[in-house]
Amino acid sequence: MVNLPSGMRYFNKYVLNRVTGKIARSSWGPFSNVYHVGRRSGKPYETTIIVIPTADSFVAALTYGPDVDWFRNVSAAGGCKILWHRQVYAIEKIEAMETKTALPYFPGFERMILRLVGIQHFVRMGYQTANSAGPTA
Repeated sequence: MVNLPSGMRYFNKYVLNRVTGKIARSSWGPFSNVYHVGRRSGKPYETTIIVIPTADSFVAALTYGPDVDWFRNVSAAGGCKILWHRQVYAIEKIEAMETKTALPYFPGFERMILRLVGIQHFVRMGYQTANSAGPTA
């Protein structure tokens, strides 16, 4: 897991995540919004992550490791919804990927950064198309 200083975490949570969340609602860039429900609270959440689309799934790097709340919520529920380029996908299958299998999906620069910072946790999230009208958590 990547350990960030508390100032960096604050910046990511309250500044960077808000900007990337807006980008994720567009049809531009690598960002997507994950709609999930708290495993204890039952509260709906929206988390912005970077995914790489494949024919029937998304590949994601767990940059903060597998113990982050959004991933634990999605795993506990067995699925979620992802908004990618204004299309909503119902995630129905979540499986860990080995680093050597996952890295080739990422473009060269991203792959280099993921290797450089030592990201070791990746997942494949299989989907069925839900609807394009908007997310429902």
